[in-house]
Amino acid sequence: MKMSSAKVDYLYDLMDAAYDAGPIYEVSKSLGHVPIIDKNSRGKEVVPMAPHEATRYNERTAAERFNSRMKEEFGADNVMVRGAQKVKMHLMFGILALFADQLIKLAS
Repeated sequence: MKMSSAKVDYLYDLMDAAYDAGPIYEVSKSLGHVPIIDKNSRGKEVVPMAPHEATRYNERTAAERFNSRMKEEFGADNVMVRGAQKVKMHLMFGILALFADQLIKLAS
């Protein structure tokens, strides 16, 4: 969070249940962010997120699905070229292929 905040201005810290810890909430709030972290039950009953937080958290889920598909289906986990421009080109080809795949699924 600290490294990202030094480079980019953003408002929310969206994290899964593995990051449900007091110090993480404190750091997020000290940076002026709103922590939206899925609750880890730790064997207890969990209070659900507020509806506006759940909507924002679902945006994180969509981004995670995109990253997963890029790595598993479109080669982003094993780029075999050197140089930032070549890596970027290969990743953009993957994004283009993923976009085409989504269009085909929508048309079906």
